[in-house]
Amino acid sequence: MYCRFNLSYRDIEDLLAERGVTVSYEAVRLWCNKFGPQYAHHLKKKSRGFGDTFFIDEVFVKIHGKQHYLWRAVDQDGDVIDVFLQERKDSSAAKRFLTRLIRSSGGDPRKIVTDKLGSYRVAHRELIPDVIHDTSQYANNRAELSHQPTRVRERGCCGLNQWVRRSGF
Repeated sequence: MYCRFNLSYRDIEDLLAERGVTVSYEAVRLWCNKFGPQYAHHLKKKSRGFGDTFFIDEVFVKIHGKQHYLWRAVDQDGDVIDVFLQERKDSSAAKRFLTRLIRSSGGDPRKIVTDKLGSYRVAHRELIPDVIHDTSQYANNRAELSHQPTRVRERGCCGLNQWVRRSGF
């Protein structure tokens, strides 16, 4: 429930106590650290795969007062394909993310949709020139909207620093 909803460890402790399960919030944290990666791996293995259109976008976040860029790719169904945190948003960072995205998704997409950031053009031209690249206005709204849960989580956790520390980014 911690990973699925915007709840703290103490909220989970209270919910479990209402159901008769006595557990400390520290135990919930340890469970998330121990079983979270296994749970994510199982879900990824069980998933039906991703669509053939990737929507790619980046958003800046401050961690310990320093600006970082959270790159995110979603498919046409709104499923998050990959998330990557980097300190830059230049062409080498875009190539690094696109290479990782192609490797994790299992192949080249039919179409990628991005905003007009020049780094995407360079990465597209060098890595996957045969793929359709759409940069038209409002086409990338699906990727823009996928950043909302991150912003909600950032506000709910009193900053992104604690969330990044907990989730292992």
